[in-house]
Amino acid sequence: MDDLISYESHFAFGKNWSAYAAKITAEEIAEAENGLSRLLGGGQRLDGQRFLDIGSGSGLHSLAALRLGAREVLAVDIDPDSVATTQAVLERHASNAGGIWRVEKYSVFDLSPEALGHFDTVYSWGVLHHTGDMSRAIRCAADLVAPQGRFIFALYRRIWMDWFWRREKRWYAHASAQSQRRARAIYIAFFKLGLWATGRRFSRYVESYRANRGMDFYHDVHDWMGGWPYESISAPEVEELMHALGLVCERSFVRKGRILGRDFGLFGSGCDEYVYRRQ
Repeated sequence: MDDLISYESHFAFGKNWSAYAAKITAEEIAEAENGLSRLLGGGQRLDGQRFLDIGSGSGLHSLAALRLGAREVLAVDIDPDSVATTQAVLERHASNAGGIWRVEKYSVFDLSPEALGHFDTVYSWGVLHHTGDMSRAIRCAADLVAPQGRFIFALYRRIWMDWFWRREKRWYAHASAQSQRRARAIYIAFFKLGLWATGRRFSRYVESYRANRGMDFYHDVHDWMGGWPYESISAPEVEELMHALGLVCERSFVRKGRILGRDFGLFGSGCDEYVYRRQ
């Protein structure tokens, strides 16, 4: 494998996704479909398309692609637990979705158009900033986009506290389960306090969290705190890189920073979302 950082040095994302996948219901699937449809442009589908899901995690969004009409889905992940989870989720829920699918253990650095061909849609949500070489990972993913095809991806936006979270994630990814639980409890306590200070209720926030692409708050906290390796990027940097790769922005969902173009990032960095099309 051609990873700059071995799988063993990564956070165990797959175990977290496996626990989350056990909770998937029709509501989570519907929200995942809505989230993907929004990125496609609202109401658009993937009928007849080849769809590549890089970093499939739970497999929920590969499932959403099949339900939106993709004729072929290839779901890949470096984590064997994620591969097994994606396989199980698609076997359980994709039987009536139509289209063909397969799940493979791949690093993004091992993907090539020579071996796999090109895809009408290449999708990678919140993954490429965890590879150890984000810029190279973006280039590898973009190489698989077919002419007139789309590259849909989400990356951590730059925040002022990147330095802190980089250190926290490196520690958390290798900490004991007990230490991780304590760290999550502290994070959630401060998060509750932050919501209270702005007049919001924690219980309501958690209840409505499913609307965020069908995700779960507590699994996402674990994912955020342990997300090592960790990199971030600004929207202008994304645009510069995409322009060099011959892709043009179709739409983006970018949060503008409050302090000199960046958020402070006390509770972390959210993902900016991008949709680029190959000219």
